[in-house]
Amino acid sequence: MFFSIIIPLYNRPQEIKELLETLTLQTYKQFEVLVIEDGSVHDAETIVNSFTDRLNVRYFKKSNEGQGFTRNYGFERAKGDYFIIFDSDCLIPANYLEIVNNSLATNYLDAYGGPDGAHASFTPTQKAISYSMTSPFTTGGIRGNKKAIGQFHPRSFNMGVSRQVWEKAGGFVITRLGEDIEYSIRIHSLGFKIGLIPDAIVYHKRRTNFLQFYKQLHFFGRARINIYKFFPEQLKLVHFFPAAFTLFILGTIVFNLLNWQIAQLGNFILALIILLIFFHAWWKNKSAKIAFLSIIAAFTQLIAYGLGFMQDFWKRVIFNRS
Repeated sequence: MFFSIIIPLYNRPQEIKELLETLTLQTYKQFEVLVIEDGSVHDAETIVNSFTDRLNVRYFKKSNEGQGFTRNYGFERAKGDYFIIFDSDCLIPANYLEIVNNSLATNYLDAYGGPDGAHASFTPTQKAISYSMTSPFTTGGIRGNKKAIGQFHPRSFNMGVSRQVWEKAGGFVITRLGEDIEYSIRIHSLGFKIGLIPDAIVYHKRRTNFLQFYKQLHFFGRARINIYKFFPEQLKLVHFFPAAFTLFILGTIVFNLLNWQIAQLGNFILALIILLIFFHAWWKNKSAKIAFLSIIAAFTQLIAYGLGFMQDFWKRVIFNRS
């Protein structure tokens, strides 16, 4: 199997350097790398070209269109039997491609997704954010795992599709706001076999501070409504959870300010949630500091997603505005 690794890039030269360093260590060598600069002001051409003696890497520049259409640009130029998409803020374990190749050889999938995890080099904040994005007490409990609600939908930070999928399904039809979920659903609808490769883990840095994390998750909440506009049946009750949680917090604050008795119940539930997150994160990361930061990350994630979801639900579903 010959793999084409496709990486869209926008103003993140240092990230691509770290990612390419990890690709030089792959134990499986049959692959190429395509880095597509999506109209960046701070480009990484010099950095990428410095790897040409260690990697089969090609560098492209194009006008800014967003990550979905930038991946399509890579698909059109890829030579591989199988295309793999990474985000530029990922680090790839040395045996990643070997794991994927062996898995596809024994149980072939037309498209796959893999989990994300926290690398030992991550900062405590990055580890807390990684915990929040994979925790059973947040939206992480329904994404990127075998227990996902309904169909499994690979996410574009760690996703592979065969050349046959590309030839029949084409590429991304929206460039952002849930483009990977839309693509996964469309691949499913064409009868292709999609699944999770549990050991195909990448270390996903995501955002480096809570403000950036908030902005990203607010965007994700809006993306869920964008998917609803394409596939109404894909909006499940569980997707309302972050919005309900956000309203619960706001209600508890108001009840406390009004000194209503029901506030005591809200305070108890919030305290229980905080303790669950703290001790679970402590158990997962063996660090009280990361556990404390995980509380902030989890509340940031749920509130940001909930507000983004409610914003576009109100605008695009209730009032049917674009």
